[in-house]
Amino acid sequence: MSGGAGGPGDRESGVAGRDQDAVSRFVERFAAEMTEAGMQRMAARVFAALLAEDDGSMTSADLGRQLRISPAAVSGAISYLTQVSMVGRERDPGSRRDRYRLHDEIWYAAFASRDQVLTRWERTLRDGARSLGEDTPAGTRLVETAEFFAFLQAELTGVLDRWRESRATPG
Repeated sequence: MSGGAGGPGDRESGVAGRDQDAVSRFVERFAAEMTEAGMQRMAARVFAALLAEDDGSMTSADLGRQLRISPAAVSGAISYLTQVSMVGRERDPGSRRDRYRLHDEIWYAAFASRDQVLTRWERTLRDGARSLGEDTPAGTRLVETAEFFAFLQAELTGVLDRWRESRATPG
């Protein structure tokens, strides 16, 4: 995919020896898995394409050509991926073209941002339980859900810390 005979902007020829059909199959398969898990379909396809790219970056034209999608579809997908902190935008040196790049430690960042969502959900659920009455069936359900999110958040924080430690430890 990157660095074909025509230079860095020519993505048609791909990496020498790489089976482009196999790359496309991977992109579509992983995108389908992410879509099934709740991600927007086009965003999942763009993300998977970036993930499969050696340097983790592509231009809008590269993405459109590889995925056979319109510039508007690329733009919408990039907007979503940027909003959820999975992709960043940068300029090619000496060019006016935007390049979209996966963030470093993308999965760590994605799950760390989930931590903030869990905190907000827990707070809202506890407020809701107080409003409904914690001893009512609905209030009890909200309290239990808030406790689940609190537990999940504590466990997620520990998992993320252990991940960082494992990456820092040589070997």
